[in-house]
Amino acid sequence: MKRVFAIHDLSGIGKCSLTAAIPIISAAGVECNPVPTAVLSTHTGNIEGYTFRDLTDDLIPYIRHWQKTGVRPDTIYSGYLGSERQIEAVLEIISVFSDNNPMIVVDPAMADFGVMYKGFEIEFAEKIRELCKEADVITPNVTEAALLTGTDYKADYDTDYLLTLINRLSDITKRYAVLTGVSDIPGKTGCLVFDKSENRHRFFTTDKCEGIYYGTGDIFTSVLTAVMTKGGDCFTAAEKALNFTYKSIYATFTEGTDTRLGVAFEKFLGDLI
Repeated sequence: MKRVFAIHDLSGIGKCSLTAAIPIISAAGVECNPVPTAVLSTHTGNIEGYTFRDLTDDLIPYIRHWQKTGVRPDTIYSGYLGSERQIEAVLEIISVFSDNNPMIVVDPAMADFGVMYKGFEIEFAEKIRELCKEADVITPNVTEAALLTGTDYKADYDTDYLLTLINRLSDITKRYAVLTGVSDIPGKTGCLVFDKSENRHRFFTTDKCEGIYYGTGDIFTSVLTAVMTKGGDCFTAAEKALNFTYKSIYATFTEGTDTRLGVAFEKFLGDLI
């Protein structure tokens, strides 16, 4: 069985980070070994009063113990990282297991809607960029892509702008750049995938549900990671991930549930099996 080391926080409510990665990757038939960077009562998006326990100091001893057991990853997958120290820890984890030549997937979660997440400064983006250079696949949204490439952010983008972004992203990843939450068709949403080794790109699109849906980036990248770990190419993986994420969003949209609590991806885990 293939194995993924998933380096994310654990938020008890919100269906994001590890509470999305573990069931999704496992349902796809891939072992998911969690590396928790922090433990929170809920995610931090539009929810006040959450508890937070930082586990940065535990990361390297935690992974060194795994190293002693002889466990080796096929993929190392990082998501939201709360500090530059955590980025440095992920870089060290990649180095520790470099002899196994794992695929590296980085979701550079740090910003959206043109602004950085609370508590982050521009220096954080520069450190994330260093991590992206070690990655085989990166999955930024438009805001993150603009920060990573030093490009002016545009909320009202056109196709030429997206193609410029994806080409610049290809300079800071080893092979694949996947730009999320974008489309070349008005009224649609989706992703743009670029394979620098073949110099080709492709858009994948779905219908768009109005609203903000928390945890969907983690869901998308977790599906993509699972499919690619099992040998699927990035284009196939992105299409599967997009369709799975859309179904999860649409189910939540039609039910009218509180979107701060995440989307109903559990209904569709059978599709991954």
